[in-house]
Amino acid sequence: MNPTVGIAVILTVLQAAHCQMIKDLSACLLGQSLRVDCRYENKTSNPLTYEFSITKDNRKHVIHSTISVSENIYRSRANVTMHKNLVCLYLQSFTTSDEGVYVCELKATNDYTGNQIKNITVIKGEM
Repeated sequence: MNPTVGIAVILTVLQAAHCQMIKDLSACLLGQSLRVDCRYENKTSNPLTYEFSITKDNRKHVIHSTISVSENIYRSRANVTMHKNLVCLYLQSFTTSDEGVYVCELKATNDYTGNQIKNITVIKGEM
């Protein structure tokens, strides 16, 4: 085996071991606010990027993100906090028009294994 190829294979395997794995996604109502908790297994100290979105009518709407631009209708109502192994989305003034499939997407900087994605269906009367 070519030594250069061997080193590339080893680096690829080591890099794959650094991914962030989403362990759990949950949602709850706190008064009129929705809270979505995205728990993950921390396998690296690399910076973490995230995106919370909602799928409604077969269309993705970005609520809050460090990966892409959030939609205007959510900017004033949404915020995110990050704690050890937990990224929380808070959406103020939650109504039935905010129901849908919520998605949490995480990616560690310099992680080439792809983004980790989980989703949860949120319906106001079923929470």
